[in-house]
Amino acid sequence: MLTSLTLLALICLSWTVFALPLLLVLPERAGTRCGRWGILTGFRLYVWSLQLMHIYRFDVRALRQLHGGTAVVLAPNHPSLLDALIIIAHDANVACVMKSSVRNNLFLGAGARLARYIANDPPRRMIARAVAELGRGAMVLLFPEGTRTREAPVNALQATVGIIAKHAGVPVQTLIIEQDAAYLSKGWGMFRPVSLPITYRVRLGRRFDPPDDVRVFTLELERYFRTELAHSMQNHWIEERRAAASSTDARAARD
Repeated sequence: MLTSLTLLALICLSWTVFALPLLLVLPERAGTRCGRWGILTGFRLYVWSLQLMHIYRFDVRALRQLHGGTAVVLAPNHPSLLDALIIIAHDANVACVMKSSVRNNLFLGAGARLARYIANDPPRRMIARAVAELGRGAMVLLFPEGTRTREAPVNALQATVGIIAKHAGVPVQTLIIEQDAAYLSKGWGMFRPVSLPITYRVRLGRRFDPPDDVRVFTLELERYFRTELAHSMQNHWIEERRAAASSTDARAARD
């Protein structure tokens, strides 16, 4: 596990060395294409290494069905820190909405800027940039939970996916992600040991038409995720971790 994380850091830093000067000299269109292919290549190498070292057992064949598709908002649930990485590793036409802190860090910042990935704040600018990317035919990746899953089977959803899809007039493609271990979930220490290999799979869910009413759409989307994930692999460890956290809080309150 430590070897794999070190490899990821080296991949990101190596691409940063190239991405920084390219960010300065390439025009926007060429830079975006180069940046997304560079990230795809690095992330694909990392995913391959995770399989080679028997850290993960992946079943992500469903992502191949997205190749060559029209503009769409990709809306996955979010159990693990690696979810975006795994999805991006399968298609260079993905524009990822990411936290501003991630977009500005040493390991990912230059590559993310070259690829014209979208910072999640301020919200109005994020929505405008996402709509513009969809207008250019890209797939915009946005996690409707807003953060990694804390409550089984899914957190309460934010309205941003519906807002973007409505303004862009594009459908929302759900992705159903399952993982049988808590590794890199919310609150999990990056270097905390875990039983290996980890089973990880992705399947294509329902594709929703562009919404007319964002509030109604968001409620419908949340109901859909709750139904699809009602018996998912991650529910047991999400509930165990939530119960443990509640017990710790209760003891702290008594003390």
